[in-house]
Amino acid sequence: MSAPSPGLVHVIDDDKAVRESIADLLRSMGYQVTLHGSASEFLGTELPDAAACLLVDVRLPGTSGLELQEHLARAHIRVPMILMTGFGDIPMSVKSMKAGAVDFLTKPMRDQDLIDAVAAAVRLDQDRRRESARTDQLRERFALLTARERQVMALVASGLMNKHIANALSISEVTVKMHRGSVMRKMECNSVAMLTRMAGALEIQTWSSRAAR
Repeated sequence: MSAPSPGLVHVIDDDKAVRESIADLLRSMGYQVTLHGSASEFLGTELPDAAACLLVDVRLPGTSGLELQEHLARAHIRVPMILMTGFGDIPMSVKSMKAGAVDFLTKPMRDQDLIDAVAAAVRLDQDRRRESARTDQLRERFALLTARERQVMALVASGLMNKHIANALSISEVTVKMHRGSVMRKMECNSVAMLTRMAGALEIQTWSSRAAR
């Protein structure tokens, strides 16, 4: 069996020689590479469902690298972006970094700097995708809870004891224990600390935040 690809890199640069040189280097490292001469060309392609990063020249014909970054942010496309810049474009690159770009490389680029930046960006996307998958799993489990169980989960995650939850919901402590056990089973959870982390990942409103409103 062949080793899995370390990731996908979308190279967006209007200089064909630069694109192809970068592609040769990254493919030699095992990356899949797609090449685009402009931002509009990139936006016209379908993005594969794979860990990836963007390697984008700041100055592009038509839509600039910074404008592409803004467009992707509005579209909630969260692929990590590395900028390639000439010396005079560094202020623009710093602005893009503040807007979420993960790195910028000044041309001419050292091969090792490029390889290191791409590896870090792809790892970032791999981590994001794993976290997103875990959150999706939590949402699927949370959907199995009844309305009362969701209330109990929020209160348990808030740190309330069973008797206080019973008082808050006007139910018996025995009923709270029953719902609490069901929540732990459906959420596949074995501790209050884990349940609290799950509630945070799901952005469940806790008792303290509700009381503050």
